[in-house]
Amino acid sequence: MSSATVGDQLGSTRSAGVRSLFSNPSVLANFGPLFALILAGVYFTSQTDRFLSGTNLSLVVQQSMVVGVLAIGQTLIILTAGIDLSCGAVMALGGIVMTREATEGGVNPYLAILLGLGACTAFGFLNGALITKIRLPPFIVTLGTLNIAFALTHIYSRERTVTGVPDEQLYFGNTFRVNTTTITYGMIMMFALFLVVWFILGQTTIGRHIYAVGNNPEAARLTGINTQRLLVIVYTFAGLLYGVAAMLFVARTGVGDPNAGQTDNLSTITAVVLGGTSLFGGRGTILGTLVGVLIVGVIRNGLQLIGVGAVYQILVTGVLVIVAVAVDQISRRKQA
Repeated sequence: MSSATVGDQLGSTRSAGVRSLFSNPSVLANFGPLFALILAGVYFTSQTDRFLSGTNLSLVVQQSMVVGVLAIGQTLIILTAGIDLSCGAVMALGGIVMTREATEGGVNPYLAILLGLGACTAFGFLNGALITKIRLPPFIVTLGTLNIAFALTHIYSRERTVTGVPDEQLYFGNTFRVNTTTITYGMIMMFALFLVVWFILGQTTIGRHIYAVGNNPEAARLTGINTQRLLVIVYTFAGLLYGVAAMLFVARTGVGDPNAGQTDNLSTITAVVLGGTSLFGGRGTILGTLVGVLIVGVIRNGLQLIGVGAVYQILVTGVLVIVAVAVDQISRRKQA
């Protein structure tokens, strides 16, 4: 066999390997988001010297940590083929409850935090109960509870931002330094929650059940999984996570803001989709969501650094969501 023939065969093999790599849905889902994050980082590094500094990267994570915690709950719900439009409004309610009770109600600050967490958890339970017991679509249920939570927040706060928040509720906004980089305890909390949920999804029975329900709820039920109870647990736990996000928001901003989180429902869905989780349920990873959160944070931060207006940041994010969903659809068709 001639050297030219051997070279042609090797070239053909490499080309086929590359085509196989990028046509494999699991490869795209697992490594596509990470590649997009690296690509965005390289681009913004080439455009401005300020992007790759420790101070700026810390700022990206600080600005992303509230949406990041909300996105953990959103990921669990989307994995079951559901959706939660109420997450941002529920977070705002939790933040108002914990700050107003501590400042105006005379409640112990730690107990006030528990009340805020309880309010968010109750909304999560309500979502799950309405979806499973009355069999309403998640989109409709959470659209309704979004409006209920929004109204209750403004009624309870009397349209006022709560100030004078006690120091006990600001703990996760405190910082420490690693060399010249400032780290907040809220950032540590976010990463810790991602690791906990990563373990739950990958190493526990309930994690496997979540994927099973998202893939085929009827098949999951026939194998003995109590699908209704599982969905209630998922939505309730997501509500608790929204309460944690409220706590981090208060710690970061120092106030209870009734207008907080108004677009966070869309931001979380964006992060989850960009992270490779299928909107049709049953496929995705929580670490992919973390990458998706960072993609959104990096793009917004990078565009701001190079002087691109906020409206164009939203435009770019919207395009990325459409691309991510299109990739998901194409991969599903190839698997069918």
